[in-house]
Amino acid sequence: MIRVLIADDSAFMRKVLSDLFKQQGDFEVAGTAVNGKDTIEKVKALKPDLLTLDVQMPVMDGLEALAVIMDECPLPVVMVSSMTQRGTDATIRALALGAVDFVSKAGGPISRIDPIENEIITKCREAAKAHAAKVRTSPADSKPLIYTPTVPPREPDPPVMRKIEFKRRNTGFVPGQKPTITKIPSTSTPPAPTAKPTPNLTSNSFSNKKLVAIGTSTGGPQALQTVITRLPGNLPCGVVVVQHMPAGFTKSLADRLDSISEISVKEAEHDEIIKAGQVYIAPGNFHLRVVPASGGERKISLSQEERVGNHRPAVNVMFDSVAGIGKNLVSVIMTGMGCDGCEGMKKIKANGGYSIAQDEQSCVVYGMPKAVVDAGLADEIQPLTKIAEAIVEAVRR
Repeated sequence: MIRVLIADDSAFMRKVLSDLFKQQGDFEVAGTAVNGKDTIEKVKALKPDLLTLDVQMPVMDGLEALAVIMDECPLPVVMVSSMTQRGTDATIRALALGAVDFVSKAGGPISRIDPIENEIITKCREAAKAHAAKVRTSPADSKPLIYTPTVPPREPDPPVMRKIEFKRRNTGFVPGQKPTITKIPSTSTPPAPTAKPTPNLTSNSFSNKKLVAIGTSTGGPQALQTVITRLPGNLPCGVVVVQHMPAGFTKSLADRLDSISEISVKEAEHDEIIKAGQVYIAPGNFHLRVVPASGGERKISLSQEERVGNHRPAVNVMFDSVAGIGKNLVSVIMTGMGCDGCEGMKKIKANGGYSIAQDEQSCVVYGMPKAVVDAGLADEIQPLTKIAEAIVEAVRR
């Protein structure tokens, strides 16, 4: 039986959510809370298995309460957020603080939950299985690594140096430390291409440069924050990322990571050339592929083809597209439910690519990495706090 605590300042929402959970044979409503302060007290007193937490509440909001809960008495948390810009940004912050998943309201207060009842139950049922123990990092762990190439470059990479200097001048940015301001993300959505790309994955020009490809799902925003903030700004290759997330949230995720990282981070755009020292996150509801471009470059192709394994973006789609890079590919699979990425990883390994999997102890959900490890496809199995270092070492080789 899953004992759930419902935290929401709306009496109506507390009632409809309570009724919904009571209709399920495997849920029990342990109690309800009306604000953040009340939520913390109820979590400590009732010790529920799962918490559904509203973002906007009086006295103490959901984010403040979540920070305290994950520090003092961690448990699986599913956020209930609105699809407003404020709600989207707050959800990304909540996921970075350790929330397992989220359910999006249609906008503002919910008058009916019929359209999202199945989503609520499915996500809460899966979240209750999550590992919510804290992954502590020391100040040294959070600092960006220093990339020292085998042959030192003649001069620093101008885009990287411009970004670091801009941050120092405008935000007081110091590598490894969180700045005091954050960017305001836009709500633009990339256009869908008109035709499916047909890359020539066997061309030499496509294979002669390093690339890092990362796939993750549940628990991914927190994991990405740990890994990407440690990547050096002068990483001599691009990084492509698929994080299972709906449209409207990946731009906020990318901008938040960019604001606290030395390496540049952005939401990927169609036909964008992949550059060194840049992380590209697949937009929600778009598959991301890496395809050859003129002059031996690589570019990003986005599409809204059918879901693969019920995912769009899908890690398997991205991994399939980069498998032809061969030994110059560094692939990473991190926390997430299911097995998305395993089939693509088989093709990566068949072509000589290198693979890194997150270990069970540091995963919120040991699903996607487990599939890769069980299939014997992982060259390295690392805790979350060591994955950035493993990436840098693999790129350096």
